[in-house]
Amino acid sequence: MKPAPFDYVAAASLEEAVAALAAAEGEARVLAGGQTLGPMLNMRLAMPSRLVDVGRIASLKRIGESGIKLVIGSGVTHAMLEDRSDPSPTVRLMCQVASTIAYRAVRTRGTIGGSLAHADPAADWITALMLLEAELTILGPPGRRTVPMRDFMRGAFATALGPADVLEAIALVKLSPKARWGYCKLARKSGEFADALGAVVLDPARALARIVVGALGGAPLSLPVLAERVAREGSGAATFENAREAVATAAPGLDAVDLQLHSAAVRRAILQALAS
Repeated sequence: MKPAPFDYVAAASLEEAVAALAAAEGEARVLAGGQTLGPMLNMRLAMPSRLVDVGRIASLKRIGESGIKLVIGSGVTHAMLEDRSDPSPTVRLMCQVASTIAYRAVRTRGTIGGSLAHADPAADWITALMLLEAELTILGPPGRRTVPMRDFMRGAFATALGPADVLEAIALVKLSPKARWGYCKLARKSGEFADALGAVVLDPARALARIVVGALGGAPLSLPVLAERVAREGSGAATFENAREAVATAAPGLDAVDLQLHSAAVRRAILQALAS
C-alpha cells in the first residue's frame, strides 16, 4: 500500500518547523528518522496532510553537557548513543539501552525524540528516561517549555506534545561516578519490542534509588518502596517475592503471566545493578 497524498516541508530551523506545523491546523506530523512513521504512512494508519521533516536541523543532533546535566538533542539517533565513547555510568546506561533497540539498521536512522514522541509503552527510552528523571524541552507557538518525563507520557501513544509542538532536547542530571544501574529487557527475540522492562539506578552520592517497571500498556511505573529497601538492604531485598509484591501493588491489573514477566525483569535489573 502507498501513503495518502501529503505536502512535504523540509524545515531548516525549529522555528520554521513549528510554523509549518501550526499552519496545518492539526493535520501535520513531524518526520525525524521515519522508522515508525514511515510504515504507518504506508499502511495508512497515519494520513497527515503535511509532513514536516526536522532531520536537517543540526541543533537537534547534538549531545553536550550543561553543568551537571547531559543534554541530548531530539534528533540524536540510537546508534549515536550506542557508539558514544564515555565511561561514565550515565552514558554507559544510555549505550546499553540504545543497543537493545530493534536492529542496527533501524538504530542508525531512528531517533530518541521520535521514540519519545511516539510513546509506545514498550519502547526502551520511555522507561529509561523515566528512570533517569529526564526533563524535556519543547518548542511550540507560545515558546519553549520544560516538561518532566513523569508528566510527558499521558498514556499509550499519548504525550504532552501539542499539534504544533516539536520536541527539542532531553536533559538529565548525570549520575555520580560510583552510581550503579541495571536494565533488563525481556522480549520474544532480539530486536523486538519489550514484553517487560525493569530498570534500576542506585546512586548514594545523589541519595538516589529508583526502580521503574515498563512495557505495561501505559506509562512506566515507579517502585519507590522496593527501591528504598534495595538501597538499604542490598542483595537481601532482591528476591523474586519482593519484586512480585512491588509490581503487583503498582500495577494491580496485570494477569498472572504478565506479572511473572515484569517481576522477573525487575529482579534481574536489581541483581545487575548490585553486581556492577
